Amino acid sequence: MTDLAPVQEQSRIKSLDVVRGFALLGILAVNAAFFAAPFQAAQNPLLPPIAIDASTMWSWFLMHVVFEFKMITLFSMLFGASIYLVGGERSDKDRGGVLHRRLAWMVLFGALHGALIWYGDILLVYALTGFLVMFARSWRPRTLFIVGGILFVLSTVIFVGAGAAMQFAPAEALEEMRNKMWSPPAEEIERIIAAYQAGVVSATRENIDNWLSFLGYMPMFMIRTAGVMMIGMALFKTGFFSGKSPYWVYLLMALIGAAALAVVARQAWINWQLRFDFVHMMGAGNLANTALSPFISLLYASLLIMLVKSGALRLLTEPLAAAGRMAFTNYIAQSLIMTTIFYGGRGFGLWGEVDRPTLWAIVLAIWAVQLIWSPLWLSRFKMGPLEWLWRRLSYAHPVGMTKTAAA
Repeated sequence: MTDLAPVQEQSRIKSLDVVRGFALLGILAVNAAFFAAPFQAAQNPLLPPIAIDASTMWSWFLMHVVFEFKMITLFSMLFGASIYLVGGERSDKDRGGVLHRRLAWMVLFGALHGALIWYGDILLVYALTGFLVMFARSWRPRTLFIVGGILFVLSTVIFVGAGAAMQFAPAEALEEMRNKMWSPPAEEIERIIAAYQAGVVSATRENIDNWLSFLGYMPMFMIRTAGVMMIGMALFKTGFFSGKSPYWVYLLMALIGAAALAVVARQAWINWQLRFDFVHMMGAGNLANTALSPFISLLYASLLIMLVKSGALRLLTEPLAAAGRMAFTNYIAQSLIMTTIFYGGRGFGLWGEVDRPTLWAIVLAIWAVQLIWSPLWLSRFKMGPLEWLWRRLSYAHPVGMTKTAAA
């Protein structure tokens, strides 16, 4: 057991780090609205306090078409690959033990992050889903593709089908769902804003309430996540994520992804034309984005992997790789920065006071900070601070952090 240690810098797969860094930054573009306003307003672009109009529609359109669902899908694929990288084959009991501890500690990290920092945490979902997907890590790529694809399609059918069925609900029930999920009354919006601005106790209590509510949707989300993780594991086993596939594979995936991106953009424009009608958005309005997101995710991955293989744009790929190597630290840092800006008692209390274009300015600033600080940190240390803590707990023996320390 003591012979096991985290992968050394020279053995890392750069393409994985670059793609992970890109996904990490893109996730913030989607999450930003949920940090700054009620989750209903983050989902409904016409709901104050971050409502859009014709002049600011771009701020939602860009987030929705380019980033929403694609970044979490891409990150889930990479997490599936990491399950195999850390745990190896099921016959490897020592590495399997490391994987068990890694996921168990992630459960704790996710619960603390979701309850005490930000309710939109994804770590808990990943950890619990990882405990299921880890049993598939010795499957052949073909089996992983098939089972993962079935789970993904099933989750899409459940998600979109449940939304489409709303049109048959009684008027009273439909109105109740609309008020709860899409457009709560103005007084409820005011109450939520006041709660987040009032102070650390009030904001934390509201955050916990939201987190507990979101836990109810976890089983459905875990089906999709498990499917995508299996697909990601299969892609890694075939050599796709490590850059070993032929160029024509990446070009083909880029072309398919570009076509999917065009379809999602067209659907987004239709949604805007229909002014984001609730019943439409719960069904057909979200179908393209939900169903086609894996292809768009692989478009981004393919372009980045080709950049790494060619050695082009190192000014972009090197900082992305560093951000990806510190994904855990940077993910939690994003939450700490955003809650410091928006939550009362923790920082500036700007919750409900910032529009979507301003959110983009904040997102761009955080991207710049993380792309600068990640390489600087890794110039002196082997890994990020939270990566070091997580690996120390997972490997159950001391892990060197500084460049000069023994591993």
